[in-house]
Amino acid sequence: MTKKLLIFAVLITLSGNFFAQTTTLIGQELNAITTGVPFLTIAPDARSGAMGDAGVASSPDANSIHWNPAKYAFIEQDISLNLSYIPWLRNLVKDINFQNLSGSYRLDKNQTIAASLMYFSLGSIDFTNEFGDIIVPGYKPNEFSLDIAYALKLSKNMSGGIAFRYVHSNLTGGIPAGGSGTATKPGNAVAGDISMFYTKDVKLENKDGKFNFGLNISNLGSKISYSEDNYYDDFLPANLRIGASYTVELDEYNKITAMLDINKLLVPTPQLVVKDNDGNVIDTLGMDNNVSVPVGIFHSFYDAPGGFKEEMHELMYSAGFEYWYINQFAIRAGYFDEHGTKGNRKYFTMGIGVKLNVLNFDFAYVVPTAGRQNPLANTLRFTLGFNMANLNNANTVKKS
Repeated sequence: MTKKLLIFAVLITLSGNFFAQTTTLIGQELNAITTGVPFLTIAPDARSGAMGDAGVASSPDANSIHWNPAKYAFIEQDISLNLSYIPWLRNLVKDINFQNLSGSYRLDKNQTIAASLMYFSLGSIDFTNEFGDIIVPGYKPNEFSLDIAYALKLSKNMSGGIAFRYVHSNLTGGIPAGGSGTATKPGNAVAGDISMFYTKDVKLENKDGKFNFGLNISNLGSKISYSEDNYYDDFLPANLRIGASYTVELDEYNKITAMLDINKLLVPTPQLVVKDNDGNVIDTLGMDNNVSVPVGIFHSFYDAPGGFKEEMHELMYSAGFEYWYINQFAIRAGYFDEHGTKGNRKYFTMGIGVKLNVLNFDFAYVVPTAGRQNPLANTLRFTLGFNMANLNNANTVKKS
């Protein structure tokens, strides 16, 4: 296997790991939760990416299908469309990138439909045999998901949403795995989201404001497998996201928003296999994670080997801030925190947004707390948005 393929394995581990069992020594506490197709957890847009990956309760936009499909019921635009591009983990490999196309269409004042396509290209890899000879040069592994969503206003202040997702992951192109010669295949899976959104106008010290609350349970679906042997199928990154935001209008030109998201993967915690100095297994801590998806979701709330303390370590926090000037120029910042024993992703984010008559542009930049050697360092996000409602309004004004 080439050096680049080894780096590829590291990339996947950084975003969310592959397999469902780990080995540890007595006293070692590292025990990150593992899933397949971790690209489904990557923030696909620059706006939320600039706010610490917070978005379940932010104001609705074209990318709400990832964060909270229920938000679409309150989106202002009749038609919205966003295209995002992310050069991913460029500190390790220069040809990995993530692309996302999302859009929505309002059916009537209470109903909105949406769709998105996420494509993750993992660059070019040379596959070799056990002797180091290249057997497949320049293979380009890739993954994608295709989503559709529906949102409905349930009352003046509340909405519900659902989404359905097809996932395809082709990492090996059918090349036999390792020295075992086990045939591989592209992985396919289906999943769905269930979400709700609450929004209400409020006043704080005579300042107009808006309070939002959101909840999204995402990626509930089948497991995914890369071989005919389905014994160790991987869980999808099922996730519970809950959060709130508050926006205050300082005056007719300025408004600020603060938000907080809390995430928990609804996936079993890996068992810890304890070995002695000679490598002999002496104990296994935790619960068996070779279970069905419904059982795995249920187990995810109490199966950590370290008990309640470790369960709390599995929570991820995203805090974000957004400032708008005359609804045309935005400055954003945020922070993402994951416990050191569960992946240790900790980074600040920042970005800007510009809203023109028809087009919107958003930019985000990641600053890991570990410095520039972190694989996430120098991660950029670019999003270009198209607002059909504003185009229609512009045409109306021009004709008049």
